Amino acid sequence: MSKHDETQAPIKADIQPYDHSLILLAIALLSIGLVVVTSASMPVADRLFGNPFHFAIRHGIYVVLAMISAMIVMQIPMRWWRMSNVWLLLLTVVLLISVLVIGRSVNGSTRWLVLGPITIQAAEPAKLFFFCYLAGYLVRRHEEVTDNLKGFIKPLVVFFALALLLLLQPDLGTVVVMLFTTIGLLFLAGAKLWQFFSLAIAGTLAVVLLIVFEEYRVRRITSFLDPWADPFGSGYQLTQSLMAYGRGDVFGQGLGNSLQKLEYLPEAHTDFIMAILAEEFGFAGVLTVLVIMLVIVMKAMAMGNAALRRERPFEAYLAYSIGIWFSLQTTVNVGASAGVLPTKGLTFPLLSYGGSSLIVMSVAVAILIRIDFEMRVDGIQAINKAGAAKGKKRNLSQKSKTRSQHGYRGCN
Repeated sequence: MSKHDETQAPIKADIQPYDHSLILLAIALLSIGLVVVTSASMPVADRLFGNPFHFAIRHGIYVVLAMISAMIVMQIPMRWWRMSNVWLLLLTVVLLISVLVIGRSVNGSTRWLVLGPITIQAAEPAKLFFFCYLAGYLVRRHEEVTDNLKGFIKPLVVFFALALLLLLQPDLGTVVVMLFTTIGLLFLAGAKLWQFFSLAIAGTLAVVLLIVFEEYRVRRITSFLDPWADPFGSGYQLTQSLMAYGRGDVFGQGLGNSLQKLEYLPEAHTDFIMAILAEEFGFAGVLTVLVIMLVIVMKAMAMGNAALRRERPFEAYLAYSIGIWFSLQTTVNVGASAGVLPTKGLTFPLLSYGGSSLIVMSVAVAILIRIDFEMRVDGIQAINKAGAAKGKKRNLSQKSKTRSQHGYRGCN
């Protein structure tokens, strides 16, 4: 049509509506996670349920639900997220309070809401909804955030209220991720350096105090600093994880050949999934997974930059927050299993076992794909409008030239 109609701009055949590479990277992580979770969970599933594929089947169902949720969210325009971010924050508060009132306790932590056959870990959607609210706030109050202290403090008050509800569960890991994502987002939004450093220092001191005043957190820190001092007590989990990393060497022992998954390493298919992956696939496997996650994070940050250039600040801040969130949670998960950071009980995005985490992380990736899609559509529309304007101008000039020629001939 564009070839025969001069009013239409030529549309490049290679323009795609979605970022296919981002979709493929997310599917790759989900697939690797399904394989490793199946391998890591077979011994404990056989002992508890008499079916070695119990957790694998559940994880496969979670993957399907996560992909369906992502496809649904990809149809929701970003305008809806921008208009609904305050309501999403209220939903976050309701979820966190409901957990404390009617939640189910596991290993001393009350983090799960049971709705019939569905179990929801409220902290997972709380992170995404809070980042949506924070992105909306930075758009509405951008001048206040950059010009005076009041605008800088307001979102921190909301964060501290949510942090208090999370600490009552208790869930310090989620609080740490949300805190440092908030700090990074405020910095990218243009907060003054003294405000940024003050918040970073105050946040670090608060985390240290929270650790000092809880005995079990102090034990985690001491076992992290020297796990071999008590290898059969407080340092047991970390020493077993380190042995898994050591056995993996460069290319691993092979799929299914892990020894630590034979119930030597607790939580092998959840928090310490990377240790089993390292043992079975070695340094090469760990590096592959980390590179995939790095590319996803870089794409999120690049989308944020592109959205700012196209005057889409809400989409930019939301993409930034998702990128920072993924990178921080990956760092904490891998660092804890490798003995670089204290154990925090956070999942590896799109890889670890857990329905709430898988679905929320997949929804976050779907939001990134939607942001990219809307920017691509805007770009094509801009090309078409510019082409149509040029076509009309060309037609008018041709008509005027034809009229002048006819008029000249008439005079002759």
